[in-house]
Amino acid sequence: MHQGLVKLLPRLTSTLVPAVTASVMWAVWLGWDQHRDVHPDGSSTGPYEAWQVIGLVLTLLAPVCWAVFRNHAAGAVAGTTTGLTAAAFLDWSDDGSGLFVVGVGMVMIGSLAVTAVVSSVTTLVTRHGRPVQAD
Repeated sequence: MHQGLVKLLPRLTSTLVPAVTASVMWAVWLGWDQHRDVHPDGSSTGPYEAWQVIGLVLTLLAPVCWAVFRNHAAGAVAGTTTGLTAAAFLDWSDDGSGLFVVGVGMVMIGSLAVTAVVSSVTTLVTRHGRPVQAD
């Protein structure tokens, strides 16, 4: 039984680290900006600026690549997607229209797709934790 836990711990860690990091980074990059910007013509944008979302994505590359380098690409994808989806749900659930569910679904699908691509590319570039030698 003890050996089973020892074998499970790296896999669990490679899922939990990206999940927790994604949730915390959502709060750091997006959680503080909750107002929309109203322009003189009456249109509004926001609440997030492009640089905030780009910062979140670039920050999340580190835990995803870390988990993939540990040969746990599935954990990187599942953890990051779960963390971002949970953070979006908690951040947007006070919306009275109920349309926040559509946004949360889009965050889930988008983060799943992007982390799957990043994990696949990272896996192809590395072989058992060592860079593939180019010919």
